Amino acid sequence: MSAIKLMIDDQMVEVPKGSTILDAARKAGSYIPALCDHPDLKPIGSCKLCIVSVKGMDYYPTACNTLAEEGMVVQTRTDELQEMRRNTLEMLLALTNHPTSCLFCDRKNECTDLRECLRKFPVTVGCKYCPKNEECELQEAVRFVGLEKIRYQISFKNMPVLREPFFDRNYSLCIMCSRCIRICEDVRGVGILFHNPDFHRMNWIGPESLQDADCKFCGACVDACPTGALFARSEKWQKPEFSVSTICPYCGVGCRLKLGVREERIVSIHPDRDGPVNRGQACVKGRFGLDEIVHHPDRLTTPLIRRNGRLEEASWEEALNLIAKKFSEIKEKYGPDSLGALSSSRCTNEENFLMSKLARAVFGTNNVDNCARVCHAPSVTGLAACFGSGAATNSFDQIEDADLLFIIGSNTTEAHPIVSLKIIKAEAKGAKIIVADPRKIELVDRAAIWLNLKPGTNIALLNAMMNVIISEGLEDRDFIASRTEGFEEFRKTVMEYPPERASKITGVPAEDIIAAARLYGQAGKAMIIYSLGITEHITGTANVMSLGNLAMLTGNVGRRSTGVMPLRGQNNVQGACDMGALPNVHVGYQPVADAAIRSKFEEAWHVKLPENIGLTSTQMLEGDQESKIRALYILGEDPAQTDPDTNRVRASLEALDFLVVQEIFPTETTKYADVILPAASFAECDGTFTNGERRIQRVNKAIPPISGLENWQTICLISQKMGYPMKYNNPSEIMDEVAALAPMFAGVSFSRLGSKGLQWPCPSIGHPGTETLHAEKFSRGRGKFNAVEHRYPAEQPDPDYPLILTTGRRREHYNCGSMTRRSKGIMWVWPEETIEISPTDAKELGIGDGEEVLVRSRRGSLRTKARVTDRSSRGVAFMSFHYQDVLTNLLTNAALDPQAKTPEYKACAIRIEKIAC
Repeated sequence: MSAIKLMIDDQMVEVPKGSTILDAARKAGSYIPALCDHPDLKPIGSCKLCIVSVKGMDYYPTACNTLAEEGMVVQTRTDELQEMRRNTLEMLLALTNHPTSCLFCDRKNECTDLRECLRKFPVTVGCKYCPKNEECELQEAVRFVGLEKIRYQISFKNMPVLREPFFDRNYSLCIMCSRCIRICEDVRGVGILFHNPDFHRMNWIGPESLQDADCKFCGACVDACPTGALFARSEKWQKPEFSVSTICPYCGVGCRLKLGVREERIVSIHPDRDGPVNRGQACVKGRFGLDEIVHHPDRLTTPLIRRNGRLEEASWEEALNLIAKKFSEIKEKYGPDSLGALSSSRCTNEENFLMSKLARAVFGTNNVDNCARVCHAPSVTGLAACFGSGAATNSFDQIEDADLLFIIGSNTTEAHPIVSLKIIKAEAKGAKIIVADPRKIELVDRAAIWLNLKPGTNIALLNAMMNVIISEGLEDRDFIASRTEGFEEFRKTVMEYPPERASKITGVPAEDIIAAARLYGQAGKAMIIYSLGITEHITGTANVMSLGNLAMLTGNVGRRSTGVMPLRGQNNVQGACDMGALPNVHVGYQPVADAAIRSKFEEAWHVKLPENIGLTSTQMLEGDQESKIRALYILGEDPAQTDPDTNRVRASLEALDFLVVQEIFPTETTKYADVILPAASFAECDGTFTNGERRIQRVNKAIPPISGLENWQTICLISQKMGYPMKYNNPSEIMDEVAALAPMFAGVSFSRLGSKGLQWPCPSIGHPGTETLHAEKFSRGRGKFNAVEHRYPAEQPDPDYPLILTTGRRREHYNCGSMTRRSKGIMWVWPEETIEISPTDAKELGIGDGEEVLVRSRRGSLRTKARVTDRSSRGVAFMSFHYQDVLTNLLTNAALDPQAKTPEYKACAIRIEKIAC
């Protein structure tokens, strides 16, 4: 992009063409008040405070919406400008009746944190009453222009404070800048806020209740407010002493957050504007669902040992000695493969690397896995089969510039809200959206086409779309010929799936399949976005291969704003796999069965390593104990709640000779532990997370670990007590070892990551990272078409179990809910689990909305309330798995994808019974 130069207050500034005068002034360090302006919003110039003087102009333009031009000479602070700004501010204060005691008090600098100004009446308008005091843009503007009083009479509005789940709305402090309204509409795509103008009297922003209006509680309006009109209750009165930028510990998007710290406590959390993915935005969990969690009274803070059936407190030394003794004894008696380790997609890369090393170098087994097994293992296997690399091909920001977005098996607005903002922005730029989902998710309202398929029929749908593309000559023949292999066998298979046949299988009208195929096939830049609705099936790997086929068929791989984007469910599920917490590969996806690879690791670790591929997590937790696992170390996972067929998992855990669980809170899994080790939360750790676009980002410790040890230190101590010298001074040394052993990470170090991180592969110190994979060639050389056939789910509805249950996530909650269920605000918004059923099914079953029902499958039963909604199609029910009192996975099916060994959460047969009074 070309640049221009202009003078701002006698200083030469260079800015990109298209920048505004306000942009240039900020770069020059010249402050200009702009109460209606916000970096995420289109400038409207309504407050008129940002007027400037431009040489040659006979008027004073507003800097926020006037483009900077080559050679401009601008003055931002003349006597005349300041006088006009003072007059404008006076009028603004009079029109909105904003209190002025906080603006003009001549003794405010003498106040302490605890003292309120008693000289003002009423007390509620004193400067120390306002939670935004000294962080208020209005105060800053008043000081800058030198306004000392106003000539107009105002009266305090004394409006009732509206209490929402996380924040208060005090419109006595509102200046009607409209930032909140515009950010809700233009950035978040929700648009529930509106003006109630009543100038000089009771102007306020509606609706009266945000919860009743289906607010998503993302907090964007709060963060955009320039005064104290909107303010998070948890952040009132405690100002941080310093802030630390780190990464959100919830989903795999990788949002950067700023943690405000005071006296070793987290007192505020805000989205970081420098975050390369979220750019100052957050979801309800990241914005409001963390500060209570870190210091919650339920936190595990000391080791616990089970004695005579009861868990009792113990010292670290006692607990670690017992762990080392028991693991060593079981290894000696039954062999190294009697031990296993479940690593954590919630923990850092460094901790996952050490768990892999602990299993292989200390336990002597490849029995190590992580929760990707039950979610995105098919992505790793399927994408690798197509492209040679099992990760997202492109970057999140590229979504915004796509022409066509095909969203399949992803409820993006709820499971990955920040990614959905990029989808909304793409739509605003003219992109077409296709949604394929059994439920009427929110994105259906934005879609050009909704493919309302039956659960488990993805392959038939995708094969039919590709049938149309080939039949109508929409395939990219040059790309196929020059960059792929296996096309002919693939073509023969998809030609057996005309839209009419697929319609009978999927329930999607043939004309909709044809229309979707044409939209995708004719797009210049088409991107596929998918999630667990694709992977959590017995055909999960084949589903992913089918998506790879579609992208290659149309040449939509290896270019910006194309490709295949799996959306990861946990903050470091990508990194856990990258770091070798898998039974078949070392860090960097280097096969454990490769003798040369094994020799390299043996030389580095000074120990003989196991040769055979280990057990997956689902194999380690086989109910019949064919896995022969005797002892297990589980770090930061809760399979007793999140894995399918809960009764099977419980039986496996009960049958173990010894179980160690390391967690931050008690969970369903800790109930079976012989030793519980307290874990450090994200705010207490140094290290890195890798998000769903392969971006490695720094996790920075904000407070000391509450339990006394970071997780990587615990793993090292277990290793040392078992006789292996695993010692590091800090996590950066662990990453240095990763870089030395894995070529794809050779250029990664803490010093290089900065605030933006690096996207792998990053093979050398000077390498900038890789935004788009497969640009020149595929990781495997040529991309491979894989012919895949439709296969029905393991369970089909029948007269005894006539409905199909599909599972997923709620926007407000995360995984097993051990964190989010401890947030009062989140539980205010979504307090209980329900089963969502269609109005048609509800009528046939005689069930009313809110009625308690009994839900049965072939594996178990549970009680919950019915939620009758048109989001569910006839014959399809939906539940999440976040609640301990409604264990949805008592119902789900443990049938496995034969390639990735991933269970089929997304389709199990159930029946719903009305409970008699």
